[in-house]
Amino acid sequence: MESDVVVGKHVYANLYDIDEHIADDEELLKKTVIEAAKLANAKIHEIKSWKISGKKGGVSVIALIVESHIAIHTWTQYRYATVDIYTCGEKTDPWKALEYIIKVIKPKHYSVYYADRSMIK
Repeated sequence: MESDVVVGKHVYANLYDIDEHIADDEELLKKTVIEAAKLANAKIHEIKSWKISGKKGGVSVIALIVESHIAIHTWTQYRYATVDIYTCGEKTDPWKALEYIIKVIKPKHYSVYYADRSMIK
């Protein structure tokens, strides 16, 4: 039987009661994703961000990393954000990326989830 192989680690979170200025700051959130990728030992292939104005507006930042992706989506009015980090391989650590994102966004509370995509037998 072949030994277990690490394929991927998927961490995602809901961030509540965040500062509206942070939720609406596209440049800050983009820089946050770039630094989070470095801390996770992931290599950014391409990064895109955009700001949606209006009542249900917010910011989205998506980094395609060689190892998969990192995404943040905010809803300014609701003071809410979602974070999705999926990395492949044994050398990356999505938990380090998430810890950094939480440190920058500073939610009053949050929930974190992990999808087990890490083993092939």
